[in-house]
Amino acid sequence: MPRRKRVAFQGERGAFSEEAARRLLGDGLDLEPRQRFQEVFRALAGGDVDYAVIPIENTLHGSVHENYDHLLHFKLPIIGETQVRIVHNLIVRPGVRFRDVRRVYSHPVALTQCLRFFEKNPQLRSESYYDTAGSVKMLMEQAPEGGAAIASVAAAEYYKAHILKRSIEDDRSNFTRFFLLARQARRGRSGGSLKTSIVFTTRNIPGALFRCLATFALRDINLIKIESRPLRGKPWEYLFYLDFLGAPHEERCRHALAHLAELADLLQVLGCYRQV
Repeated sequence: MPRRKRVAFQGERGAFSEEAARRLLGDGLDLEPRQRFQEVFRALAGGDVDYAVIPIENTLHGSVHENYDHLLHFKLPIIGETQVRIVHNLIVRPGVRFRDVRRVYSHPVALTQCLRFFEKNPQLRSESYYDTAGSVKMLMEQAPEGGAAIASVAAAEYYKAHILKRSIEDDRSNFTRFFLLARQARRGRSGGSLKTSIVFTTRNIPGALFRCLATFALRDINLIKIESRPLRGKPWEYLFYLDFLGAPHEERCRHALAHLAELADLLQVLGCYRQV
């Protein structure tokens, strides 16, 4: 019997990252939650797990900037991505009625994505917690008086809690993009639509960024995301994270990257992958 795949993710069992892990790798996983993103990266880098799943961008909240920094530091290649529709539910202990609820616990991002629900129910006070699924776990273990949580259906099912109100998020177009990371890049990719993520720096002179981006435009390569992050140790200088459609082994992409390398002070390919 083949060994089960070990997967680290941030949060507790029932987190949205767990759903992403199953989409990316299927069932039959040994799921290993960690409390902090850095611990997820360390678990993979140290060989404690085979894969890691991290959120990188939400359609409403934007990018998870901490994870962009970890991608550069740990140099763990991206080998896949998926998107998960984020549905927030009001969850309570079995037997608790809505009129009994006074405090609602969840991750700060989840709370801000349910502001209309709190506006309609001013008697409820939001309480920040480190994780959506973790708030359900705490609810079931500690039974805070008047407590409820906002989390996924999977979290309610895993901790045997009760969903009092479903889909209370403000915007139904709420998706999070997740990366699948490994210790080694996958070889021999061919066929299908591939995406590549890179990071680069360039000199802080007029036209430098324009010339870097032109290496892709001149070859009709579609850039689908660009993100800047402060370059530590160099105030007001930046790293540029870039996603483009194509793979480094394709001729036009290979030439674009070679051209960019001549202009950039630093260039690192973070991964080539397809969406699941």
